[in-house]
Amino acid sequence: MILKNVTTLLILLLSLSSSAQLQLTDASEISVLTIGPGHLLNDSFGHSAIRVKDPLYNFDVVFDYGRYNFEAEGFYLNFAQGKLDYMLGRTAFDDFLSFYEYQNRSIQEQQLNLSIEQKTAFYFFLRENNKPENQAYPYDFFYNNCANKITDAIETVLGEQISYNPPSSFEQQTFRNLIRSDLNQNSWGSLGIDVALGSKIDQLASVKEHLFLPKNLYLLLENAEVESKELKLVKKLKILTPATLDKTSEGFGSPLVILSLVAFLMLFVTYKDNKNNKRSKWLDVILFATTGSIGLVLLMLWFATDHTATADNYNLLWAFATNLLFIPSILKTRLNNRGIKYIVFLIILLSLMLLHWMTGVQSFAIGLIPILIATGVRYLFLIRHFNKAIRV
Repeated sequence: MILKNVTTLLILLLSLSSSAQLQLTDASEISVLTIGPGHLLNDSFGHSAIRVKDPLYNFDVVFDYGRYNFEAEGFYLNFAQGKLDYMLGRTAFDDFLSFYEYQNRSIQEQQLNLSIEQKTAFYFFLRENNKPENQAYPYDFFYNNCANKITDAIETVLGEQISYNPPSSFEQQTFRNLIRSDLNQNSWGSLGIDVALGSKIDQLASVKEHLFLPKNLYLLLENAEVESKELKLVKKLKILTPATLDKTSEGFGSPLVILSLVAFLMLFVTYKDNKNNKRSKWLDVILFATTGSIGLVLLMLWFATDHTATADNYNLLWAFATNLLFIPSILKTRLNNRGIKYIVFLIILLSLMLLHWMTGVQSFAIGLIPILIATGVRYLFLIRHFNKAIRV
């Protein structure tokens, strides 16, 4: 790895020797920009970019690895399959600043402690990456995003081992908890992420793996050192725009409120069915169709896409795909022993889900709690109801 980085640096410097116009001056600066979260779900985790400035040339541009082309052929299919390419892009700094000021998002700047040769090599590296044939890269939210690409660029250009020294208050977390730190857990976005992503993101992230979040990139760069020189990587910190964006609460439209109302309706109908010795088939069809459909989608995310984070998803213990096949049976007035055993099996799966939650194998969305309780109660009612029907 060291040999590869040194070789890369030599190639860059040799290339620079034949491109005098690329040489930066003593007044030049290269900085990492950290943009705070925005209102939209895809803006919730912030953004990272690289600023290259040389006042003697009246030159100030920003490179960022967060671009993608909606009009690209097969964009939505590639997105669904986890094969989406992101791109490096270049923008004038004033335009970049105005865009995020308009969105009321904070921008913090960390000026890197680099030599003139390293700055020039860094700029050349970015220019090469920004050529049309080099711009695209396979995006991965955890391992190959706008923040990861910046650390890769720093380590490649410096050709040195970087030591990321977290502050004393730093605590290692799982990938899921790192995501949740930027989201309101009682939000539809958080619910969707918790349902779609599997137990792979419940493992503890290493210190360097925390860098996939822009805010952690900022935090860990702040104390980072170039090991061979015992040199601080960040020379100067500056706040370009303060944080003015307020996080909004979903209030009565939150998952916990809405799903609690749905759960209450399920429990009320179940209570009336039990009291009147009848069964509301419409509720059972909705229950089995919904859980089965969600389970089918989760299976497709696991086995039919390249998304690594959607594997080993124990939400399938409550969203069981074969519930779709059970709909014709649940429409019947009576159920045989095999059908009753299937519902017993569903209750066992719910119990296993609780066990996985308690033991930390996978953490689930808090918004699901009322629905899971109501679902378990409904299953118990169905077992009692069909057993009673057999005895009659």
